[in-house]
Amino acid sequence: MKSDDLLRIGNDIRRRTLRAVHHAGAGHIGGVLSAAEMLAALYFSVLRIDPQRPLWEDRDRFILSKGHCSIGLYAVLALRGYFSPEELQTFDAIDSRLQGHPDMTKLPGLDMSTGSLGQGLSPGVGMALGARMLGKEFRTWVMLGDGEIQEGQIWEAAFVAARYGLDTLTAILDWNHLQQFGWATSTGYTNSSRLDPVENPVAKWRAFGWDVLECDGHKPEEFLASCEAARAARGRPSIIIAHTIKGKGVSFMERDYAWHSKPMTDADLERALAELDAADRRLGSGS
Repeated sequence: MKSDDLLRIGNDIRRRTLRAVHHAGAGHIGGVLSAAEMLAALYFSVLRIDPQRPLWEDRDRFILSKGHCSIGLYAVLALRGYFSPEELQTFDAIDSRLQGHPDMTKLPGLDMSTGSLGQGLSPGVGMALGARMLGKEFRTWVMLGDGEIQEGQIWEAAFVAARYGLDTLTAILDWNHLQQFGWATSTGYTNSSRLDPVENPVAKWRAFGWDVLECDGHKPEEFLASCEAARAARGRPSIIIAHTIKGKGVSFMERDYAWHSKPMTDADLERALAELDAADRRLGSGS
């Protein structure tokens, strides 16, 4: 799929996320907007999957470790054909299959229930080990938030993955430089004073024995090239450090930690959708 097509799908993920969160009156926005192009590229170009056979044994596995961004995953699953996009409007409602955090027992297309941060890489290690033991060729992909890699369990899993040389395991770090809480300076929680959740992740992951790749997570061609390089890695796991912007695509949300999780007014939604529509028109004009 062409880069511009993936950019449009990324904006569609943003658009559907904003509508669903606005309708629910709750949900996480900023971390979905930073990952939208990557989710589009994964589900429309990278993952070996079949929406008609969500439990196909040889499918690639994907784990959204930062499970609070579930609505973004639901949006791309709906667009890919796992269920009707109309169901997105049930997000976070009682008895909905689309809960605030992914539940693999409720919704087809989910390979792992997540939500408690820092715990997504460990099952990814297990899946990659399982593939090796069963002689399967599927790959396992895990998307991490930069805030959650402060959790010790991430680094325990990183150590084990490298020790076993799990070269069918690829992590994707959505390095958008903002988390909701933590690492504020003495001046308090302001956009200008907050510290990065993690400094120099390239050196840290390389020190743990991983093959480290970097890209602009908002440029599908760069992300796809990194995914191909990850496939070619031999003898060790790989991680794609994706440079992203929290709240990407909506000007008043970009780089503002407050939009990590914040209800939208009707005016907020209207303004955000107008910006996304304008971005799509620019893609259509080639500008």
